[in-house]
Amino acid sequence: MSNFIVSARKYRPLQFDDVVGQQHVSQTLKNALKNDHLAHAFLFCGPRGVGKTTCARILAKVLNCQNITDTHEPCNTCSSCESFNNNASFNITELDAASNNSVEHIRALIEQVRFQPQQGKYKIFIIDEVHMLSQQAFNAFLKTLEEPPSYAIFILATTEKHKIIPTILSRCQIFDFKRIQIPDTVAHLEGICKEEKINAEADALHIIAQKADGALRDALSIFDRIVSFSGDKITYQDVILNLNVLDYDYYFQIVDALLSSNLSKILLIFDDILKKGFDPEIFINGLAEHIRNVLVCKDEKTIPLLEVGQALQKKYKEQAKLSPQALLLTALNICNECDVNFKMARHKRLHVEMALIKMCHINPAISNYNSGYRIKKKS
Repeated sequence: MSNFIVSARKYRPLQFDDVVGQQHVSQTLKNALKNDHLAHAFLFCGPRGVGKTTCARILAKVLNCQNITDTHEPCNTCSSCESFNNNASFNITELDAASNNSVEHIRALIEQVRFQPQQGKYKIFIIDEVHMLSQQAFNAFLKTLEEPPSYAIFILATTEKHKIIPTILSRCQIFDFKRIQIPDTVAHLEGICKEEKINAEADALHIIAQKADGALRDALSIFDRIVSFSGDKITYQDVILNLNVLDYDYYFQIVDALLSSNLSKILLIFDDILKKGFDPEIFINGLAEHIRNVLVCKDEKTIPLLEVGQALQKKYKEQAKLSPQALLLTALNICNECDVNFKMARHKRLHVEMALIKMCHINPAISNYNSGYRIKKKS
């Protein structure tokens, strides 16, 4: 059997400082430990793959750590930390509420709460996907969650806070986890590449981070897939090929063709894209995003809104200098209308081609309008 361990497990944080993009949660928990203001019940909410269960495990570990560091992190060397890292701790119980959601399962957990910890100060119960508990299970859990023994701490995690009944929410200290920002994901992937001796292009890592949509676990899963495909050298071309992402270069060519009102070139580029198997809807949404990025680069103050690598950012700036704002705004509006009406269109290709034809006539229309305005002004 292979000894390979997926990156999401291999590089799972062991300390609060290692958790990516959740400094507001990490710092609050560390301050609570420092000031001895620790609640008896926590609720960690947020999208998938952002570190909820990881933070729950680190908190559980540090509570019984025998040699807590000065920064209130677990030492990862004492017997309590080692037993937890080896999944052999008797003081920490993890329950998956997705498959243990009945009243009987909660009653069994409440029965465990009655017994004091065998070693260490606390007995910690981590309940993942807590929103999956039944109404009866929630009700059975209420009294214990409100008035647990002094040694019991509950850490609940969920991706759907709105499904949890208000009486449970009112008994917990709630922490909202946010989506991981693209720069944070890229920095984390760069660290893994350095550790694994993998040479990766910056633009390639940006595409992985964008595709993950704020979930670090998704980014690491995609990264593993790309490494399996590319080996120890990850290129931008390998990533877009493997993830079926449309190359940015197509969009740059289309905007260049719009500037010169070259309709035949635009239609041929679109035909090439369709021949490569891309859906017209993906293309029109990608074009809208590209035009938006060019528009963002028209003003130096809004350039930080651009979530791409340095090389690509330079290309956007160059195209923004050549593109009139009126052209970009009108083209963006046409893209939006095309996307809104796409599902109702019977001939999808023709629907998108009509939008491209309209965009191609923006510049001549602007020129005609300006010429007419100047003639009218002279007369």
